[in-house]
Amino acid sequence: MSMESIAWNQVYRGMHGPEVDRGFSTATARRILTFARPHRRKLIGFVVLSVVTSALAVATPVLAGRVVDAIVEGDREGLVTGLALAIAGLAVADAAFGLLGRWLSSRIGEGLILDLRTAVFDHVQRMPVAFFSRTRTGALVSRLNNDVIGAQRAFSTTLSGVVGNLVTLTLTLVVMLGISWQVTLLALVLLPVFVVPARRMGRRLAGIQREAADHNAAMGNQMTERFSAPGATLVKLFGRPEQESAEFAARAERVAQIGVRTAMVQTTFVTALTLVSALAVAVVYGVGGLAAIRGSLDAGDVVALSLLLTRLYAPLTSLASARVDVMSALVSFDRVFEVLDLEPLIKDKPDAGDLPDGPVSVELDDVRFAYPSADKVSLASLESVAVLDARGGEEVLHGISLRAEPGQVVALVGSSGAGKSTIAQLVSRLYDVDAGVVRLAGTDVRDLSAAAIRDAVGMVTQDGHLFHDSIRGNLLFARPGASEEELWDAVTRARLADLVRSLPDGLDTVVGERGYRLSGGERQRLTIARLLLKQPRVVILDEATASLDSTSEAAVQAALAEALSGRTALVIAHRLSTIRAADLIVVVEGGRIVERGTHAELVTAGGRYEELYRTQFAEDTPYAIVDGRGDLPSGRVS
Repeated sequence: MSMESIAWNQVYRGMHGPEVDRGFSTATARRILTFARPHRRKLIGFVVLSVVTSALAVATPVLAGRVVDAIVEGDREGLVTGLALAIAGLAVADAAFGLLGRWLSSRIGEGLILDLRTAVFDHVQRMPVAFFSRTRTGALVSRLNNDVIGAQRAFSTTLSGVVGNLVTLTLTLVVMLGISWQVTLLALVLLPVFVVPARRMGRRLAGIQREAADHNAAMGNQMTERFSAPGATLVKLFGRPEQESAEFAARAERVAQIGVRTAMVQTTFVTALTLVSALAVAVVYGVGGLAAIRGSLDAGDVVALSLLLTRLYAPLTSLASARVDVMSALVSFDRVFEVLDLEPLIKDKPDAGDLPDGPVSVELDDVRFAYPSADKVSLASLESVAVLDARGGEEVLHGISLRAEPGQVVALVGSSGAGKSTIAQLVSRLYDVDAGVVRLAGTDVRDLSAAAIRDAVGMVTQDGHLFHDSIRGNLLFARPGASEEELWDAVTRARLADLVRSLPDGLDTVVGERGYRLSGGERQRLTIARLLLKQPRVVILDEATASLDSTSEAAVQAALAEALSGRTALVIAHRLSTIRAADLIVVVEGGRIVERGTHAELVTAGGRYEELYRTQFAEDTPYAIVDGRGDLPSGRVS
């Protein structure tokens, strides 16, 4: 490695090192070893190869010096040829060991990345919905990418670098001191001139790099928000393109200016260090050459010392910054472990069971619930805040008791924020109650496995989320083993078959991010088709038609009638016309049930339901979306 390469490597390390100084954590080290243990054989082989490669790196300059001595002595053709062949053999061996070491390094590194990413991904999947509602998606993805790769470098780069440099440094010093301790000490005198500026300049470059990263992040956020389909639409409707362009150009200009500063600082730094290294070589040739002329040193020794000089400066400089590498790896590991240490609030019991076959009742018995505070479900670093919001824990449901018999449709109505969606989330066990019990078929949901609840309960929400995948892919997410006939049956029952047949790729048509290529009604019908394909025994509809126009709502209502047929259902509705024929209507206000009964009973009771109904309808609108049989009564859309 040339001195210039060493300098550029030092620049990179300084720019990408950790932002804060920290001590070595033995607890983190022990956890790292648990991930390293499955790869211990490869690690041992990797370390051995690093030692051998370092020894070969020192042997080559010594042999080169012997070649020069043989040439000076004259009439030593055989020795020169033998030494040349030996150098060639060392080069071949070095190349072979280098390839083998790279293979082991990649196997170890990629294996560690696989283990860490799988562990984090599986753990995050077990986190409650509150975690995802607070966490920035980009920050979480960064843990699976940047931090995992940073942790991987601890084994694939840092470990081999430290071991190899220690061996190279030791052998080089021994050989150089053996050749000429005077020249060696003179060469070492220039080392502080090389290392100290490197450390200081590295910190300066790191500051510049972080400033550039902040501006790049701002540009990235602007592009991400403006280039998404909803964001682009909003800019076209309400934005000012000239101002948007000016803001982006200003950020881009700041990044460009920082780029010029960075380039000049880097080049000045590397040039200075390269000059220092050239001076060190000059010292070796000058002092060593004079010693050779006076007969106290062989010419070959001078050449060997000059070649060994790079073997000396390179490991010394690398080891001087090894702490930066180790701290960087520890920071990356800590950030990964930080996510793994978040305890999921919802866990299966060791003896969690399944639901019996047949219809399923839904029951809430004196349920009380408060949403967890941020410190229980999130991390400040994932929310990009200094301190987590400690607020929370205020009870939002106060003694809720209700029961939906098998095959019965129970509607939940009330003001926004009354607690209706919270009840639905407790039934599907997205959260656990603080007091009371939620039961499916008479069994506490906490005694059931997550798989059993997923199989039994299906939900359609207001936004009807879809993945950026084909229609087929979005449907199969609910039931991976579904046949082609079953897919088309679900699409047909969801009143979507004609649309799918009209698309150029049919079921294989990609719907776009969040299904944006489909209309609101089409997206909802596709989510209903997904529900029909799943065939749950309990259906939860959370404002499934709230944001649709009358035409789309009519098509979705027909699909919902199919979805509810013969199933126990909880229907959360804002439009009271959609639940007039429900078997039971429950009015929720302020986290309490204030009324319950049929539509006819409640509308004449003079209570909260009658007030809501009178507010929504100035005249009678004899239309209902769902009834207890799952049929769609005829009538007009209000």
